[in-house]
Amino acid sequence: MRPLLAFDSSAAHCAAALHLGDRMVARVEPMAKGQAERLMPFLEELLQHEGLAWGDLAAIGVGTGPGNFTGLRIGVSAARGLSLGLGIPAIGVSGFEAAALDHPRPLTVALPAPRDHLWLQRLTDAGAEAPRLAPVAEAGEVLHAPEPEALVRAIARIARERAGTPQPRPAPLYVRPADAAPPRDPAPVLIE
Repeated sequence: MRPLLAFDSSAAHCAAALHLGDRMVARVEPMAKGQAERLMPFLEELLQHEGLAWGDLAAIGVGTGPGNFTGLRIGVSAARGLSLGLGIPAIGVSGFEAAALDHPRPLTVALPAPRDHLWLQRLTDAGAEAPRLAPVAEAGEVLHAPEPEALVRAIARIARERAGTPQPRPAPLYVRPADAAPPRDPAPVLIE
């Protein structure tokens, strides 16, 4: 069984796991910013530590969020680029799915969101309800997201299970639109 590399940059970290069949190796590097510059060297270091090269991989797993807007785009873009360049599948796994791994359903999963809120999603045996943003006080009884290392290990396990089946290209899971405002200045005039 060829190795699978999974990673996540949806929060204040770069996290990666190598699923090696009989064992898994994971590494987490906390960081408030700089994931764009750090992610690829971080993944390369993990591969080298295990004596592997990019061409040894069977598939890529990536955390699709929800989470930090920029962090999600960094991780998903890296996964899609690696998939295309290496000719291997990239499998997206939401943080909700990863947190719920090995827990009986139905359950509601809570992931941290900004400004005293949580992202919530109800998962049942039949599927999943649409995720929503809610104040912490309204959460009720929920399963909270695991620490980044446990999360990326779960992403790797789920991606390994899905690797032999057709999968859509990974895409960021946005529960709400970005809170960035478009510029108010008029667009520049092009002179020909």
